[in-house]
Amino acid sequence: MEIQLWREKLSPYQLAVDELLVKFRFLALEHKEAGLYSPIENVKGRVKKISSILEKMQKKKIAFEDIDEKIEDIAGIRIICQFVEDIEKVVELIKSRDDMEIKSEKNYIDNMKESGYRSYHMIVYYNVQTMTGNKKIKVEIQIRTMAMNFWATIEHSLQYKYRQNMPDTVRERLRSASEAIINLDNEMSLIRTEIIDSQNYFTLKANVVAEILNTIQNLYKIANKREIVKIQDEFYKIYMSSDLEQLHRFSKELDVIAEGYRAQGIE
Repeated sequence: MEIQLWREKLSPYQLAVDELLVKFRFLALEHKEAGLYSPIENVKGRVKKISSILEKMQKKKIAFEDIDEKIEDIAGIRIICQFVEDIEKVVELIKSRDDMEIKSEKNYIDNMKESGYRSYHMIVYYNVQTMTGNKKIKVEIQIRTMAMNFWATIEHSLQYKYRQNMPDTVRERLRSASEAIINLDNEMSLIRTEIIDSQNYFTLKANVVAEILNTIQNLYKIANKREIVKIQDEFYKIYMSSDLEQLHRFSKELDVIAEGYRAQGIE
């Protein structure tokens, strides 16, 4: 089969993956910029390799012209969360969007596979605009915690190595590791509030510090240099104290100073 045919076939799938990566990453960024906890920690995407598609075609006796209909994971998005509770939130966010249509769902969190595999799978329809017009693409979205992803990555590598002939000893160890992953996720859920509060604190602090430094940089163009040095010294002193309330207060006072200089410039 000519490679050009594969390029034409897979090009819309790559477009779908690229667009969805941008959208999910922006969704995570929106949460953080609004001072909210993001249930999305990381997002990855891929288009299935031609060799893997050929293997599935051979295994399931699928013709090339039928792969759009009969293979649902050519385009794949993987959303990584910190906590098990975040998975349900991500599922809700996807269902609330009007640029994706849910085809099917498989909950391997509550219904773990015999191997120990846990993840939440969704098949969605996503429209892309190509040179020849609109094309509806099926995309598999996998949602899992960082711990689940670590286990699944190792399990996938071993499955590839042994080609369905994994030794029982390795299989048992994987199953045991899966139980350890469940315990880890459960333990992390118990301190979820404390972890989120800590992360939000550092995010808020970073945002305030960025605003202060930006204002100081702008003041360099219009303010007295001696006053700038004094402002910087005061900022560093407050910054070293790690007092978020004082940083907020200093930022507001700095805004008043900057506004005063701008007003003088207008006059």
